[in-house]
Amino acid sequence: MRFPLNLESPAFVLESRLLRQNLELIQAVQEAAGVNIILALKGFAMWRVFPTIAKYLKGATASSLNEARLIYEEMGRKAHTYAVAYIPDEFQEIMRYSSHITFNSVGQYRRFKPQVDTWPEKISCGIRVNPEYSTVEVELYNPAAPGSRLGEVDANFKEGLEKRFLEGLEGIHFHTLCESSSYDLEKTLEAFEARFGQYLGQLKWVNMGGGHLMTRKGYDTAHLIAILKAFKQRYPHLEVILEPGSAIAWETGFLLATVLDIHESRGVKTAIMDISFTGHMPDTLEMPYRPRIRGATDPVVGQPAYRIGGVSCLSGDYMYEYSFDHELQLGEQLIFEDMIHYTMVKTTMFNGVRHPDICILKEDGTIELVRRFGYEDYKGRLG
Repeated sequence: MRFPLNLESPAFVLESRLLRQNLELIQAVQEAAGVNIILALKGFAMWRVFPTIAKYLKGATASSLNEARLIYEEMGRKAHTYAVAYIPDEFQEIMRYSSHITFNSVGQYRRFKPQVDTWPEKISCGIRVNPEYSTVEVELYNPAAPGSRLGEVDANFKEGLEKRFLEGLEGIHFHTLCESSSYDLEKTLEAFEARFGQYLGQLKWVNMGGGHLMTRKGYDTAHLIAILKAFKQRYPHLEVILEPGSAIAWETGFLLATVLDIHESRGVKTAIMDISFTGHMPDTLEMPYRPRIRGATDPVVGQPAYRIGGVSCLSGDYMYEYSFDHELQLGEQLIFEDMIHYTMVKTTMFNGVRHPDICILKEDGTIELVRRFGYEDYKGRLG
């Protein structure tokens, strides 16, 4: 199979029509619930489409100086910035690009708040808290796992208030979801309010973090809106912020790859592709999860089946068998579905393997080549 527009591989391809549909849905939730929804760059940072996103959402959230600067320069907005810890030499520049700064601990707040107080422009400060409740089952992605370094538990937060360490605090941030449902948020809010509800009267905003996968098929957006409206009725003075990562670019594009070789070893056939799971789709090995391939299924007796192998030298750079309705051929192209969120942002140049192009499939059917990577990109990372 060849991609209809004779697109070269490897390539990440964002489909403009699908992105617009997601943004329209998210904007509808935002307006119906009376909340502010912002883009989390850790999930999707393709800045070429930031102007489009800015038409629908209220801004973006950063987890580093580089992300905050990218938001400022390419979206024209100041970032909601949160980092696990701030590097002292970077903090002045962080303030330049931020409208909100959230601290991970009372200690970080105490250390940097004096600089915020003397900054010539208003910056709203918050603390991340840990409600110690999460429905996320994979510990690698669970911010509320026992002993988590992410956010303050209620005892530490209370002590900070009682000792007047948190004077001037305007917001509170929690994030314990990961590609979760509105019902998971409902349960999380119960735990959050049980531990931190007593402090909400003296604050200006609550950031409910990410993990709200409202663009997934079957997600109950009406229930999400009802939960958010009920929360705002309980705390009408609070601004409510959500910062989903996956939801913005969910199911909006794919990774195109080409079969380079068919390798057989003791009855196991592996289709070697011009992509790498460890380099270009690391979550498939880390989380792990099994990517969907257009036209392929789980193994079916009597149909050709292949492991799908990456081109790097890592022995585990492969996925177990997929079945196809035909024998794969050298030069055949495969489409790995839903490879735009939390994929492009995590790629590496391990082994010096060719990095996929970045392309946009526009609504008129044309392809825009946004970026092609070469030797200088690889070399520039290493010396």
